[in-house]
Amino acid sequence: MINIPPVSIEFASLNFGTIVPMLIAIVGALVILCVDLVNKKLDKSLYVMLTVLFLLVDLGTLIGYSGSERGFFDLMLVDGISILSQGVIVIASLLFALVSMHKLRFQEDRYPEYFALYLFMIAGFQFMVSSDSLILIFVGLETASMSLYTLIAMHNRKNALEAAIKYFTMGALATAFFAFGSLMFYALTGTVELGQISEILSHSNFQNYPVILLGVVFMLGALGFKLSLVPFHTWVADVYEGSTASLAGFMSIVPKMAGFVVALRFFKIFIASGDIYVEVVLYVVVVLTMTIPNIIALVQNDIKRMLAYSSISNAGFAMGAILIGTTQATSALFLYWSLFLITNLGGFTMIWLNRNKDYTTFSSDHALEKYSGLVKSSPVVASMMGLFLLSLAGIPPFALFWGKMYLVGSAVNAGYMLLALIMVINSAIAGYYYLKPMIFMFLKDPIEGVNSTYMENATTTTKVLVGFCAIITVLSIFLIEPLLEIISYYVQISGF
Repeated sequence: MINIPPVSIEFASLNFGTIVPMLIAIVGALVILCVDLVNKKLDKSLYVMLTVLFLLVDLGTLIGYSGSERGFFDLMLVDGISILSQGVIVIASLLFALVSMHKLRFQEDRYPEYFALYLFMIAGFQFMVSSDSLILIFVGLETASMSLYTLIAMHNRKNALEAAIKYFTMGALATAFFAFGSLMFYALTGTVELGQISEILSHSNFQNYPVILLGVVFMLGALGFKLSLVPFHTWVADVYEGSTASLAGFMSIVPKMAGFVVALRFFKIFIASGDIYVEVVLYVVVVLTMTIPNIIALVQNDIKRMLAYSSISNAGFAMGAILIGTTQATSALFLYWSLFLITNLGGFTMIWLNRNKDYTTFSSDHALEKYSGLVKSSPVVASMMGLFLLSLAGIPPFALFWGKMYLVGSAVNAGYMLLALIMVINSAIAGYYYLKPMIFMFLKDPIEGVNSTYMENATTTTKVLVGFCAIITVLSIFLIEPLLEIISYYVQISGF
């Protein structure tokens, strides 16, 4: 009988600080559940404030982190990319949590579990971007996904359950793809850490290349679903339509930020080695993702479905930065998505605040006809919506224009001239369909006999939030330089 001496593990060697931000979100969720157990008659505003409070603490610990990159038996990887992406995730989640401070009471607002699941989901996304271990990425992905499916279903209105079931079914398929892809790379390399996988594949000169390509296809399918890349995008419009506008806006930003970081770490293995086949596949996927949803958006008569297809196209733009693979392109990815966050937050919040419980007058609650003659009945609302639509279209000098310009510039500098041209053409197409709701708002007369109400869902908090987004959208030119300096610093220390 062999006596194996016990292994002693010092607490300091675990680098506990790497996991503190996620623990704060998890503890926050548990606190909300415990508070509800004590008193079930508390107002929802308390749960919103608790959510915001824990997210602020989460963000503070993230900004103040100064330890080493690795922790918890090398499962955690808190490098510059991780800190940047966690910052975007937490800030976006905090801002979208404030959107819940609306007047009308919907089904999901009755439950503190809604806000607890919200924090569990954020912790899952933070785990995804803070590791290069395929196992921990998988755990974070499933934690976040299961919470998100439930949040969609809790809306319990019209097609919300259908949207949740469709999202769950497609998500299960993506999960299987991720598991099979991870299995193949583990079989080839004997490790699940992306850094070690890259080294082993490079040293072996990519032996068993057909199996490697099959693993790439599985991983692309899994990430393609999470990032809504073509042809894995078919669920997006229906799921967005079945969700609340605020949750749809959240889904267009936060889950994709987590997916981009995983894709960035994974595809770096092949982009850095100059793998022509993987580059061609990515090139085709990026071009199709930018173009096809833009064409579909041209014929949409529901503003939320139009924004859903727009978000798919914007994901294609951001995915182009991963294909380019330079430091400038990686910085452009984070700049673009940060500006997209502000613009999309403003746009979806305006749609959410203009919602009411009686939507039988029009074909849908977000039909373009609902906004006919809006400038005459509510000029401020029309101006704010027009501002966010112009920014999403990439019209200078509004926020998203600078993100697109920097992204196109990184493509040109890296020699991807055709890709840069396709980006510009798709921006022009997007500008065309964003004019449709503006035509209804500014050039058409109100529909006779219809009493449309606007901003009846708004509170002081949500009005301040929209005003904040509008100010940043207009004055973004003064923020680009300092924002780029911060992003470039974190990107460079990560070696991307």
